Amino acid sequence: MIESLYERIYAVVRQVPTGRVATYGSIARAVGIPRGARQVGYAMAALGRGAPRSDVPWHRIVNAKGESSIGEEQVVRLRAEGVAFGLDGRIDLQEYGWDGIDDVGFGQEGLFG
Repeated sequence: MIESLYERIYAVVRQVPTGRVATYGSIARAVGIPRGARQVGYAMAALGRGAPRSDVPWHRIVNAKGESSIGEEQVVRLRAEGVAFGLDGRIDLQEYGWDGIDDVGFGQEGLFG
């Protein structure tokens, strides 16, 4: 079951475009586990930060405040993709948040709606 859930999570995360972000909670809702942000975090941690599943852009997943939960490597990767951080260290989710849930076929609401 966990492998199947993780694969569903990874399928959605792979859809987050370069220069955009999604939250742990929005990914959880997209795969049908409301209040499952922690499970998404576990799935991202299971990737080992790029190895062995480097095709999953784990760095594009941020917390609900638009902050990095992982640290400097995530910030560096996001900045390299053109994502800006405010003086408070947060990403403007209205500007950079990915709302492509309909594109991956998991529902009718947007990821931030």
